[in-house]
Amino acid sequence: MPEFSVATLDQVGISGYRSGMAITDKPIITFHPETFDDLEEERAHRKAKLAGALRVFGRLGFGEGVAGHMTARDPILTDHFWVNPFGKSFRHMKASDLLLVNHDGDVVSGDMPLNRAAFVLHSAVHKARPEVIAAAHTHSTYGKAFSALGIPLAPITQDSCAFYGDHHVISEQGGKVVLEIEAGEEFASKFLTGKAAIHQNHGLFTVGTTIDEAAFWFITMERNCQVQLAAMAAGNPIEVRDEYARYTFEQTGSHLAGWFSFQPLWQEICATDPDLFD
Repeated sequence: MPEFSVATLDQVGISGYRSGMAITDKPIITFHPETFDDLEEERAHRKAKLAGALRVFGRLGFGEGVAGHMTARDPILTDHFWVNPFGKSFRHMKASDLLLVNHDGDVVSGDMPLNRAAFVLHSAVHKARPEVIAAAHTHSTYGKAFSALGIPLAPITQDSCAFYGDHHVISEQGGKVVLEIEAGEEFASKFLTGKAAIHQNHGLFTVGTTIDEAAFWFITMERNCQVQLAAMAAGNPIEVRDEYARYTFEQTGSHLAGWFSFQPLWQEICATDPDLFD
């Protein structure tokens, strides 16, 4: 019988990209977030990851007209962030389409329009939480429906335990188009910790220390909202025991777990949509 070794994510150490690998080269399977010695290379990588994550969102049907946005902090100008332009389809996003925006709302790179709501919400979150590299919000169907209930996600499945004690329900500014600076700041003040927020009557908002993490938390939270809505429609869901939920959160709710869970989607979008690197 062959012998197999078992390792946790924290025990696996494989570098993100081959030495000297160009951003347009085929990615390899990795077990840790990519690291870079060159900040320009890291900037190019973040832009590609952001464009790729937006394409994944488009593929999953998270687009709702012109609503929805994802941002990534710039590694060079750390008080600036990259964001998808207003009115550009998630499905056709390219790295070259992204806008670089400062915290005053000025577009310093890019020539397409900026979504005012994206700037107001994301700039406030990036300001309030320097550890956040990326943030995601769309008007996804189940996130919107669940947000109307004004309740947190319950630990009714193993997957939902990734959010156990690590997300917030925010009622402030809920259901109102957030266009004023003060409104964004109020939202951010209620979201100083945790990986996700359920903005009442609006939808889901997730953050991460990588683009991959923020994107995956959004995807899986949307699906967990769908599962809870289905379970509640069928009866009274039984919650996972507290000690089991906490244990499962410790295993599946970390920054690294969120990053790693996005890698199959990143591999797929790189293979099918190589023009995202343009």
